[in-house]
Amino acid sequence: MTLLEIPGPADFHVHLRQGELCNLVTPHVRQGGFTLAYVMPNLTPPITSTEQALEYQARLQAIEPSVRFLMTLYLSPELTPHEIHKAKRAGIVGVKSYPRGVTTNSESGIESYIAYYPVFKAMEEEDMVLNLHGEIPSDPTTNTCVLNAERRFLKHLEALHRDFPHLRIVLEHATTKEAVETVKALGPTVACTITAHHLALTVDDWAGQSFNFCKPVAKYPEDREALRAVIKEGHPRFFLGSDSAPHQVGKKATATPDQPCAAGVYTAPVLLPLVAHLLDSFDALDNIVAFTSINGRRFYKVEEEQPFIMRIRKSPNTIFPSLTLKDETVIPFWAGRQIDWGLVE
Repeated sequence: MTLLEIPGPADFHVHLRQGELCNLVTPHVRQGGFTLAYVMPNLTPPITSTEQALEYQARLQAIEPSVRFLMTLYLSPELTPHEIHKAKRAGIVGVKSYPRGVTTNSESGIESYIAYYPVFKAMEEEDMVLNLHGEIPSDPTTNTCVLNAERRFLKHLEALHRDFPHLRIVLEHATTKEAVETVKALGPTVACTITAHHLALTVDDWAGQSFNFCKPVAKYPEDREALRAVIKEGHPRFFLGSDSAPHQVGKKATATPDQPCAAGVYTAPVLLPLVAHLLDSFDALDNIVAFTSINGRRFYKVEEEQPFIMRIRKSPNTIFPSLTLKDETVIPFWAGRQIDWGLVE
């Protein structure tokens, strides 16, 4: 195959930031080949109300009218069942849960799910989606760190599914073989996103390389193989959520004794060609339409009768070294590297 047509490519996990950085990166969703973006709420301060979400959506739509932006709320003590019912009526699609302190702007994250059971019940009634950042905080007393934090979170996913069997739940950006196996074993209301960069990276690639460092971190080769295998299998509850996370170059490239570099890999500007390149590399290109469009749209119930057709061609494509708007500069994943696929203009 040298020319592919993808109907309505959809990215079900994207960070678009705020301020001038938002102005820079929001058009990159369409530049990277996508017509739908599921937007994360971890701004500063986080998006915890329907009004905030709609205001943010309006700003994104004004910047890039050709993309449909689906909005989420940040799970926090401010979120109530009443707000859930209100959000559903306003078209808000989901709620994102961040364990406290595990990733960018997660200082307002949760410490226990039990307190939020009334919120989850309301979400179940309204058929909204619960998006889970699937890690627990590092804790030396329990030997918990970035390499096993996802594995140790999975019991919480199982408990939530047991207690709310009709609540649609997405385990976000899975990185481990155990996560894949757990989601496959659970019911049809549990799905999982996989990023492009976790199909490429292992622990060796981010150790010492800040531009490959993200949360959750890439794990072992066997874990990467499990992610690739479930895509190649064509499992219908696994789909693309890029977790594309832009950071200013200074924050991404630099660590100090008191401050680590920012966590996040930025793939949005080259996402669809990058996914094609990666799937082609492990003989899964036959499933690119399911992975980048059909599976996610079906789970989120946002299928379109006449989706925009995005075309990509197998031809050498060099990823640009950086992108700049005014004082903001971001560096994409694999900057300067040649991949085998590109968008057809």
